[in-house]
Amino acid sequence: MFADEDKVFKALADSNRRFLLDRLREKGGLTLGDLCEGRDMSRQAVTKHLVLLEAANLVVTRKQGREKLHFLNPVPIQEIYMRWIGKFEQNRLQALHNLKQALQEDADDQV
Repeated sequence: MFADEDKVFKALADSNRRFLLDRLREKGGLTLGDLCEGRDMSRQAVTKHLVLLEAANLVVTRKQGREKLHFLNPVPIQEIYMRWIGKFEQNRLQALHNLKQALQEDADDQV
């Protein structure tokens, strides 16, 4: 599991790869040519970034005729969120819930 997370963190560390992921989040099923549009990168550079994103399981592909379509796979990011961020939010949300209950009990006692 840690090796998979390392690949995801490495993939997300580069702004070009984050840009590609953003493009795929906006619209999935893009070809290599589509992903190269609007970027000052060669097809080879974009391909190298896509290889890393695929290795991290952040991008999945499907062949459609002669084209290779790329799609965002958000699952690895969600897993990282649940492990690294979700646990911190859980404590904060529990504290807010406890505070709300305490305030409601105080309001009920004053009535």
